[in-house]
Amino acid sequence: MTPDPLSTAFIFPGQGSQKVGMGKELAAAHPEAAAIFQQADETLGFAFSALCWDGPEAELNDTVNTQPALFVHSVAALRVFEKLQPGFRPAFVAGHSLGELSAAVAAGALDFAAGLRLVRRRGELMKQAGERSPGGMAAILGLDIPAVETACAAASTADEVAQVANDNCPGQVVISGHSAAVERAMEATKAAGAKRALPLAVSIAAHSPLMASVQAEFAAAIAEANPADPGVPMIGNVDAAPLADAAALSADLEAQLTARVRWTESIQAMRAAGVQTFIELGTGSVLTGLLKRIDAEAGGIALGEPADFDKLTAETG
Repeated sequence: MTPDPLSTAFIFPGQGSQKVGMGKELAAAHPEAAAIFQQADETLGFAFSALCWDGPEAELNDTVNTQPALFVHSVAALRVFEKLQPGFRPAFVAGHSLGELSAAVAAGALDFAAGLRLVRRRGELMKQAGERSPGGMAAILGLDIPAVETACAAASTADEVAQVANDNCPGQVVISGHSAAVERAMEATKAAGAKRALPLAVSIAAHSPLMASVQAEFAAAIAEANPADPGVPMIGNVDAAPLADAAALSADLEAQLTARVRWTESIQAMRAAGVQTFIELGTGSVLTGLLKRIDAEAGGIALGEPADFDKLTAETG
């Protein structure tokens, strides 16, 4: 059956979902997707689509490229959905970290080309911050947020900080900060009963104070992108609440550089507002997987490949 717009939200993935070949089949099958990848090539001034589709993987996994790649695939999937379901206006949009910029395009608050330039700049600045202030991140499994917060507080000092970076779903929390503090926090979470504490293969301490060194430059890049008021209710990462206007969107995008991604609370807020179905647009199905651990009653649909859209069309036709 066709999803009901009044009880449907669009959600957009962040880093970690990327893979070589992302969007290639979608662009081959749908002109709307091909046009987005072509526009990306023109906007960035090189064959960016070839990097997404053919690699090399190491280059695609550089955050400078990863972030725009995920953004482009998400918008390409969005445009295919809009073509197949004309006039469909979701009740809410939201994105996980980087995905918030994809959500802003879906809400009509960011122009695609301006958004792409902003995403590229975000990746460049986060990489710079990581080089200036190297840090680390770790996934903590099987421990609730208050316990993780307590462990991070105990592990932090005046000079070394660890904090919750991503509240992904109950039992899956990512922490971020100075490497030594993150290591101490990992030990503290294990002592507190975490099932596992796994260091992530990153040198960037995203969503932590270690990103603060590029805050002013990112704020300038947001201003240059000139966000508009969201035309669809948009849930921000920082407060897990609707962003009322362009100023609120800009403030949220700026703040989330060093603040926690409140994803569990974001999904819960949309569920409380009546959302029953979440459509994940872009690469993979990470958010759809998290959804079941946040609320088992919520419905999730991942749309990123031609077969996904073929299945949706068959079910809604």
